[in-house]
Amino acid sequence: MKLSALALDYDGTIARSDRVEPGMREAIAFARSRGVTVLLATGRILDDLRRVAGELHFVDGVIAENGAVLHFPESDHTSLLAPTVPQAFLDELARRGVACRAGTSLVDANASDAPVILDVIRSLELPLVLIFNKGRVMTMPQGVSKGTGLRAALDILRLSARNTLAIGDAENDHELLRLAEVGVAVPWGSAALRATADLTLAGDSTAAVATYVRDLAESGSLPTAAQGRRRLLLGHTEDGREFWLAARGRNVLIAGDTKSGKSCVAGLLSEQLILHGYCVCVIDPEGDYRSLEALPGVTILGGEDPPPPPRDVMRALRYPDRSVVIDLSRLTQDDKLAHIRSTLAALNQLRQRTGLPHRIVIDEAHYFLHEATVNGLLDLERNGYTVVTYCASQLPKALLDSTEVIIVTCESNPAEIDALFKLCGGCVGASHEEWGRISHLRAGQAIALPITAESEGRLRLFTVARRLTPHVRHRQKYVDVPVSDQRAFVFTTMPTVRARTLRQFVNELERSAPRMLTPFVDRGDFSRWIRDVFGDHALAAELRAIESRHRGKASPDTIPELIDAIRARYDLREDVLAGAG
Repeated sequence: MKLSALALDYDGTIARSDRVEPGMREAIAFARSRGVTVLLATGRILDDLRRVAGELHFVDGVIAENGAVLHFPESDHTSLLAPTVPQAFLDELARRGVACRAGTSLVDANASDAPVILDVIRSLELPLVLIFNKGRVMTMPQGVSKGTGLRAALDILRLSARNTLAIGDAENDHELLRLAEVGVAVPWGSAALRATADLTLAGDSTAAVATYVRDLAESGSLPTAAQGRRRLLLGHTEDGREFWLAARGRNVLIAGDTKSGKSCVAGLLSEQLILHGYCVCVIDPEGDYRSLEALPGVTILGGEDPPPPPRDVMRALRYPDRSVVIDLSRLTQDDKLAHIRSTLAALNQLRQRTGLPHRIVIDEAHYFLHEATVNGLLDLERNGYTVVTYCASQLPKALLDSTEVIIVTCESNPAEIDALFKLCGGCVGASHEEWGRISHLRAGQAIALPITAESEGRLRLFTVARRLTPHVRHRQKYVDVPVSDQRAFVFTTMPTVRARTLRQFVNELERSAPRMLTPFVDRGDFSRWIRDVFGDHALAAELRAIESRHRGKASPDTIPELIDAIRARYDLREDVLAGAG
């Protein structure tokens, strides 16, 4: 993912004996020249920081007093983010002989005075806490940290913590590193901080931090070696253990039969990403993801309204605390294809410029992503795609080769199972019998394939976790959404009659004379169309069995049996369409 912001601790990280490492200012200047916002995060009082660091215009912002004060050097604007120090507290410390220095919200003292300070807090019943930093102790209002200060700074700058890397060295840096997408500890600092950080910097002095910052800015991306602490709960394995997926980066493929729960799994992952603060854009051809609007910051575009042009999508995603679902369910298949291609191209530009959205979800991907047209539609260098399909074998090779996570709901098509098998490099870590389980999964079950790191090289079966928001399954899906003209069913015995929806198809079956439809039954045309166009292999198999029984000996029951099979799977009542909004 794109690196947009750096948050740097001062003492012990970029400065030794009060002074900034000589090469650090140049490294910071280089990072800023590459479009990276650089923030200092320090426990120091602002005036004290100015005394030791000089003018502060070498950074974009300063989080001082351990998160209580926010200062922007360019505008000289300072914000107070916490209550001021109670005068009664200072008076009592002075009466007890505690030497200290008071800022706006922070009081700094020697760590050896902590017991006395704590006793003063208890006696005055003040909402203050002690934070240790090497040989010093800071008294702060409750709930204030470098992490809260960083969040406030990023909110003002309209930047995302998910595009931020933080570097620190001491006890008071834990919340700073925890908020950032990647938290980096220096090797000469706190062992406890190193234990919880995503990465530990290589080197033995602050000069190593300058080199690291310059290298980061040169790459323009967060380090891929650290997947971070944020995880997505997929469900529970057969032995009852929770099964998690690392949240950041990686391309995810969700495959399986029609109506096997693919969109439900994609929705589960999307809602957890949104709640973790990631910006998500869902391209929703069938209106399955509208319930995500119940989550904070999520907007639905399209649906009953006209489909949004790319500029409106980019405008809706210009801030990191926003996610968008683009509902294209009311468009024809050809219009969907044109809209998705223009939208993906625009999203590539937006991601290169801002790093947003962090993840792009493309449902029914087999219809819209093909080898001949994929160039310019996907930015595979940045990854962060979730593609949902019943026909993974039709996806572009470049996308499949860059896929690192594969989740399968239920896949009954042997050709697709074979394609997934090859994509995972063959039968490594799992037997052919285990692969056969893919075609027998029940509703609510899924398998993570061995290519997924969290599956530990095996087929990992799990029961899908419950979603916070309900899965939306429009009852008219596949019934009234038209396919392209090229994929319509043509009744060749009646050349002017074309069915582009299932409802039209059933209506034509009902009104046509049985003898006119006999050639289609004999050739297996009906089952083939359901299989190839809608990907409903279960229904196709049922229709194929009916066609086989009646082949060459059609009866008055042939067409009614076919219609009954379709109606048993899809609700074709007219009132459903009228009431589906």
